[in-house]
Amino acid sequence: MKNLNIKEQALEVMKADAIHSFPDECCGFFYGNETETRNVTLAVAVQNSKDGDKRRRFEISPLQYMKAEQFAIEGGLTLLGVYHSHPANPAIASEHDRVVAMPWFSYIILSTFENEVRDVKSWQLDDERKFVEETIVQK
Repeated sequence: MKNLNIKEQALEVMKADAIHSFPDECCGFFYGNETETRNVTLAVAVQNSKDGDKRRRFEISPLQYMKAEQFAIEGGLTLLGVYHSHPANPAIASEHDRVVAMPWFSYIILSTFENEVRDVKSWQLDDERKFVEETIVQK
């Protein structure tokens, strides 16, 4: 797996969204480019469109995915992945996260408690569809 370099400004958007959404899960997209590493330069929050209990699940609508792809194309960016929070739980990808994951994306998870993000991890599926942790480097 490659390193995931994240600009501080993009990470702050994710953290603010996670804290604001607590005790529900937040979600959003992150963009940038890929060379020998993935470089995250921008994060954009989207609405958690999950019906029912948003404390344990998030859902991003197909329309939001289409808008995210269009945003990337128009901005000359690459849609690198999805972030979401795990309220009052570790930043470890769940079995549900794994089942719904797409192979190329990175998945950033923020372990969020009231008024603070305690941990941030990123995950990507390997060739056997198992999550492998990516190394996050703040820039």
